[in-house]
Amino acid sequence: MASESNSPVWFITGASSGFGRELALSALARGHRVIATARDTSKISDLKQEGAHVLALDVSNNFDELSKIAESSISVYQRVDYLINAAGYILEGAVEEASPEEVHRQFAVNVFGTTNVIRAFLPHLRAQPVLELQDGKPAPRATLAVFGSLGSWVGGASYAFYAMTKACMSSLAESLRDELAPFGIQATVIEPGYFRTGFLNPGAKASTAARIAVYEDEATPSGQVRKGLQAHDGNQLGDVKKGASMCVDILTCSGVAEGRELPLRIVLGSDCVEAIRGKCQSTLELLDSWAQISVKSDHV
Repeated sequence: MASESNSPVWFITGASSGFGRELALSALARGHRVIATARDTSKISDLKQEGAHVLALDVSNNFDELSKIAESSISVYQRVDYLINAAGYILEGAVEEASPEEVHRQFAVNVFGTTNVIRAFLPHLRAQPVLELQDGKPAPRATLAVFGSLGSWVGGASYAFYAMTKACMSSLAESLRDELAPFGIQATVIEPGYFRTGFLNPGAKASTAARIAVYEDEATPSGQVRKGLQAHDGNQLGDVKKGASMCVDILTCSGVAEGRELPLRIVLGSDCVEAIRGKCQSTLELLDSWAQISVKSDHV
């Protein structure tokens, strides 16, 4: 186990529940140092008892406030090795039912909030020294992780805006990976399938205030999804403790990921593997079916 003075430092948003919470616990259990954040710090008081440094953070706050949080967080341990953006929620509702304010809030948290947290930290991460691994090789200057989901790949009725935000996160990780490689900073996106967290609980899942009868009908795709989400809640296939522990292994290239490099995507759950494989196969079929027409738009 690493000593207190040289153990990796994690900064985690959304640490009050779900993957954010379990990632914090898994990192702490390995002797790592954790800065855990949530909008309400009373919900992460137990993480403080486990040794985490806790901070109040709403990722949708303005950029100046996020910059101050980043600066004060760096000053705690003089660096951050793993910047984990786990804050987020799902807005359930058909496109027609969602108000502009509800859509903006979904993007303010899931997209703009995550992006601004990363932007606030990047000057500090680029400036911090590179540490050596035990074998004498240089470690990454820092590692960034954002959360996509199965919804990054597969959109569907009644969760369009959530899927849009998660697709944004997957694209963001891909872009950051290229932009930050020259500075020794890694980026990845964690894409879970359905995991048994409180994510779909009525108190955590937001639904549009407006409900239009035609979309409530269980004979429609929207109605079927709504019923399905209720049925999934508490019965998801994924074990969040196992998933979080695997993420820490993969992010630190240890345990199940010993000897491997950090992938662009950390896909979690057999349901997500199956969904992504199916999407890739159907996309290839579409390309093959339309290729002769698609290429006709080129200059000759």
